[in-house]
Amino acid sequence: MPDFQDKVLRMTSKIPKGRVTTYKELAKSIGKTRAYRAVGNALRKNPHPIRIPCHRVVRSDGDVGGFGLGKEKKIELLKEEGVEIRNGKVNLDKYLIKNLNSEG
Repeated sequence: MPDFQDKVLRMTSKIPKGRVTTYKELAKSIGKTRAYRAVGNALRKNPHPIRIPCHRVVRSDGDVGGFGLGKEKKIELLKEEGVEIRNGKVNLDKYLIKNLNSEG
């Protein structure tokens, strides 16, 4: 597994249940501020999409975005964890976690 993808997946594993982060914040957390698109590409290659919780990564506007198992599955998983979703968006003021380096 390439180093960048490994970093993305390890950092994604730190997102706690009931919280989300954005592709941009995830990129910042691994020290690659402008690499948010590359973060999305790395998450698309996630070999364990539930165990490594890429469903907890959303777009900067709160839109849930895509998911390898389907957008509806992503919404279902987030709701099971207590994340409220309205019109396909997460309230980032309530659920966003920014600095994953300081978490766990």
